[in-house]
Amino acid sequence: MKVLNHILNFYINSSIHVALSVFSLSWITLIEFDVAYDENVLCFIFFATITGYNFVKYFGLAKFHHRRLANWLRYIQLFSLICFIVLIYYVFQLQTKTLLYIVGFGVVTFLYAIPFLPKNIFLDKQHNLRSISGLKIYVIGLVWSGVTVFLPLINNEIAISSDVILTAIQRFILVMVLMLPFEIRDLQYDSVKLSTIPQRIGEKQTKIIGVLLLLLFFFLEYFKNELNSKNIITLLFTTTITLLFVVFARKNQGKYYSGFWVESIPIIWLLMVLIV
Repeated sequence: MKVLNHILNFYINSSIHVALSVFSLSWITLIEFDVAYDENVLCFIFFATITGYNFVKYFGLAKFHHRRLANWLRYIQLFSLICFIVLIYYVFQLQTKTLLYIVGFGVVTFLYAIPFLPKNIFLDKQHNLRSISGLKIYVIGLVWSGVTVFLPLINNEIAISSDVILTAIQRFILVMVLMLPFEIRDLQYDSVKLSTIPQRIGEKQTKIIGVLLLLLFFFLEYFKNELNSKNIITLLFTTTITLLFVVFARKNQGKYYSGFWVESIPIIWLLMVLIV
């Protein structure tokens, strides 16, 4: 049991789980727009997510404690290096215009972790984008929606139509809502200077906002030119599950409530899409 617990913790802490979620949303995009499974772009997204997330999460730790890193962090660094090497392989399999698009998200990821602006702009000693008041949730939503919607379609030369834009907006909304249980959980840890949504309006109002956003997420589907009953069914299922996780989120939630179960929602959505 202890071994399984270590494996699960490594699976989560090494960002494999979140990478599967991003991978799932990207594959859902291809399915929604009737594009065949694209191994190159989907695998690139998977390994890029692991590399990017681990860079953002552990850059500070590795920078200041590189001589006495805990074993678990050394394993994650080694794993991240392997993923980066595989990532480089898939980079050369993508379209040139896709690579240009990727550069933009790479820059955002870099600036999200690296101190680069004057101290008076920031709220803490990190001096990076993630420390700017209230910005974190929007940056993550923007990057996820861009990577999981535009990247797979651009690589397959699909025109950016109004339906694609609506899908990107839906994805942005969903990612923002998925972040809310994390922000509620972190109320007891985050500095008030971060100005997260629960810090600004309270836990109850945050849940109300989450519910309203989910309603918008679902009903935006009806503004698309191409409506599919199967998409509606899976979207309703995903909306309902997400709503329940938002409503039952609390500060003293279980260890895996957000980090595993909430982040599993895109994976469950993909499984539903494949089954239906």
